[in-house]
Amino acid sequence: MNNNDQITQILTIVLIVMVFIFMALAIAFIFFWLKSKKKKVETVEGKETLTSDAKKIAKEYTTESIFKFMEFEKIEDNMIVQKKGMRYIMVVECQGINYDLMSENEKIGVEEGFLQFLNTLRHPVQIYVQTRTVNLNDSIENYQRKIEEIGYELEKKKNAYLKKLQSGVATKEELNKDFFEVTKQTNLYEYGKDIIANTQRMSLNKNVLSKKYYIIIPYYVEDLGPNSTFDKEEIRNIAFQELYTRSQSIIRTLSSCEVGGRILNSNELADLLYIAYNRDEAEVFSVDRAARAGYEELYTTAPDVLEKEMRALDEEIEKRAIALANEKVIQARSPKQQEIDQKRARLQELVRARAQMIIKQNAAYLGRQTVETAGRLIEENDNENKQEETTIEEKPKRTRRKKADAVEQESIIKEGGTKDVEEKPKRTRRKKAVNE
Repeated sequence: MNNNDQITQILTIVLIVMVFIFMALAIAFIFFWLKSKKKKVETVEGKETLTSDAKKIAKEYTTESIFKFMEFEKIEDNMIVQKKGMRYIMVVECQGINYDLMSENEKIGVEEGFLQFLNTLRHPVQIYVQTRTVNLNDSIENYQRKIEEIGYELEKKKNAYLKKLQSGVATKEELNKDFFEVTKQTNLYEYGKDIIANTQRMSLNKNVLSKKYYIIIPYYVEDLGPNSTFDKEEIRNIAFQELYTRSQSIIRTLSSCEVGGRILNSNELADLLYIAYNRDEAEVFSVDRAARAGYEELYTTAPDVLEKEMRALDEEIEKRAIALANEKVIQARSPKQQEIDQKRARLQELVRARAQMIIKQNAAYLGRQTVETAGRLIEENDNENKQEETTIEEKPKRTRRKKADAVEQESIIKEGGTKDVEEKPKRTRRKKAVNE
C-alpha cells in the first residue's frame, strides 16, 4: 500500500506540473499573438499616414509654387522677366584680369578705373560669381571633327603620291615635294590625336573648375510712375532700351580698368540659370545639348504622303518628257541629215572602200602586183586602227633605280613617312665593266 500511495503522489505532482506548463505556454501564445496583431495594425496605419502625407506633398507642388521658388517667369529679348513682368534683368559677363601679376602702376590704374566705375553708378547692381566644372566635351567633339578632316586629306595625298610613284612619269623633285607634304600631314594628324587623348584625360578630372563673373542690372516698372498708361509690349521695349543703355555704360566704364564685358543673350541666360538650379546635372547634360536634341519639340511633322507622291510623279513626267523630246527631235531631222549622220558614223569604212575602188579602177596603169599589195596594206592599216581603239596603252618601262625608289618610298609611306629616301648611284653592269 505504501508503494501505491507513493506512486499516486508522484503522478499527481507530475500532472500538476504539466498543467502549469501548458497554462504558461497558452499564456505566452496569447501574448505573442496579440502583440503581432498590434504591429500589423500599426503598419497599416503608418502606410495610410505616409500615403496621405505624400498626397499632401504632391498637392503642395504646383506651377505657382515652382515659379515662386525659381523667382523668374521667362526669358525673352536677352532679359529675365520677374514678378509678373514688373521687374526685368539684363546680365553682363565680365572677363577677369590677373591683378597679382601686374606692376604697381598697372594696379593703380585698375583701382582708379574701378573707382570710376563705382562713381558712375546711378542704379543698383549685383555682382554674381558662378563656379563651374570645366566641361571639355564640346572641345573634344570639335577636335575630332577637325582630325577626321585631316585624316581624309592625308589619305588623298598618300594615294596621289603612290600613283605618281607607280607611274614613273613624275620627276624626282616632284616626288620629293609630295613626300614632304605627306610626311608633314602625317605628323599633323598624329599631333592632333595626341591633343584629343590629353584633352579626354583632362575631362576625367572633375576638380578642374572655372569662375564666371557677372553684373546683374535690374529695371523696375515702378520707375515709370503710378499713372503710366503703357501696355505690356511698350513696357518691355522701354525696359530693354533702358537696360541696354545701362549695360553699355557699365561695359565702357569697366574697360578703363582693363575688364572686358558683354551682354548675355537669351540662350546664355538660360544656361546661367540652368547651372544655378542644376549644378550636378549641368555637368552631364548642358543646355546647348538639350537645345540641339530638340527637348522642346513635343511632336514632329512630315509632308503629306499625297504631296510626296505628287512630287515624285512630277519628276517622272519631267524625265520622260525630256527623253521623248530628244527622240522625236532626232526622228524629225530631214532624210539628208540622217544620211549625213550615218555616213559620219561609217566614215572610216567608207574611206577604205573608196580607196579600194580607186586602186581597182587604175589597175591597168598600176599593175596587178601593185594593186594586190596596196589593197593588203589598206586592210592591215584598218586592223591596226581597230587594235589601237580596243587595247589599253602600255605603261612606259621603268629603270631599276626608279623601281627601287618606288618600293622603298612606298614602304616608308605605309610605315608613317618619317624616313628619307636614300639615293642610290646609277651604275649599270656595263659601266662597271668599263671602269674595271
